[in-house]
Amino acid sequence: MPVLVRIEDPADPRVAPFRHIREKDLTGREGRFIAEGTVVLRMLAAHHGGPEGFVAESLLLLENRLAGLEAILASLPADVPVHVVSQAVMDGIAGFHMHRGVLALGRRQAGFSPPLRLERLPEKALVVVAAGISNHDNMGSIFRNAAAFGAALVLLDETSCDPLYRKALRVSVGSVLSVPYLRGGPLSDCLDLLQARDFAVWGLSPSGRREISEIPLAARMALVLGTEGEGLPASIMERFHTARIAQNPGLDSLNVATASGIALYAIASRGGFLPG
Repeated sequence: MPVLVRIEDPADPRVAPFRHIREKDLTGREGRFIAEGTVVLRMLAAHHGGPEGFVAESLLLLENRLAGLEAILASLPADVPVHVVSQAVMDGIAGFHMHRGVLALGRRQAGFSPPLRLERLPEKALVVVAAGISNHDNMGSIFRNAAAFGAALVLLDETSCDPLYRKALRVSVGSVLSVPYLRGGPLSDCLDLLQARDFAVWGLSPSGRREISEIPLAARMALVLGTEGEGLPASIMERFHTARIAQNPGLDSLNVATASGIALYAIASRGGFLPG
């Protein structure tokens, strides 16, 4: 059980990483990130020291939240500092009213290279490819859907945002910490890596050539999700299979997060990627 440390001053250097988190998100800084809320903290604790390389470095908790966190705290190593504060001190540290009152500083250690990670995927696997996904809400929702429908990996191209951004992590309800992911290079290179490993690559687009519920399934499937508005590049649409989600005419395309959930379910339920 970690030792509880009382903090009375928002300027205390021991809580400096949590200061002004709205303006100063830690994502991209030596792999560190802020996990916010009880659900995300539970996921971080569950995956602390696991194969994806996530560890909790320290916690910042409201004093009135301790009673409901005993089991989570007991699962963490004893050397993880747990800083306990009043609401006034919490707000002074965060720079705004932090009503959730549960923050953790996490870190992701160096992971696998894309080729090595792909070599370790099972013979039957569903992979999600994020192409230019820059909206943090959408990124978090994509990870949540990937977790729900049994994706073995999320592969990010070089232009997609960091899923460890505080809001993306929160929207994913911690799924960023449970679904394996890695960042590749240009989108075309990412898809070449998958195709070379016998993945059937399908780009999701309103102008896709096949309806998603009718695409032929394979043991290894990759679903490529593009940005809203621009969608997938024409060069990718021409090179790979494409699928669409049938909808009423006259409407704009679905939000990419919504579309990812529908498409992943359509593939996972028919392709045996879900239990039962």
